[in-house]
Amino acid sequence: MRIEHVPVFYPPPHNATISRMAQLLGIDYGKKRVGIALSDDAQKIALPHVILENDPTLFPRIIDIIRKRDIEGIVVGESRDLRGVPNPLMKEISSFAQELGEKARLPVHFEPEFLTSREARTMRVGTGPVDASAAAIILQSFIDKKENKGL
Repeated sequence: MRIEHVPVFYPPPHNATISRMAQLLGIDYGKKRVGIALSDDAQKIALPHVILENDPTLFPRIIDIIRKRDIEGIVVGESRDLRGVPNPLMKEISSFAQELGEKARLPVHFEPEFLTSREARTMRVGTGPVDASAAAIILQSFIDKKENKGL
């Protein structure tokens, strides 16, 4: 049996926007709770991670997750209505995302979150909040689009 070796180049090319050896963090932002999801290191799969209370400890707790993991990008759900118009919550989400990006010193990407909480509810086992699962759906959508674009 012949084994072929595939060369791996480090550091990544200067035009690389997101590498393949670090995780992405997904966020489903809500007024009461914020769902957090993480990708695997290969950025192929998004998994629910934790639900945080939207209180004054929110930023430090997210920054702690970012620092403990090898996070290189943040994906925040973009809230719009059925017509594609930003929901009233979107202004708050935009402010949150901007502040988080500045505090974490990481790029923040928006991904449409059309009915992700409803989708998460249909997929859950048991009862309870689905915010982290909704964050995983948002993050997986971003990952899938990124894969299709070859980024």
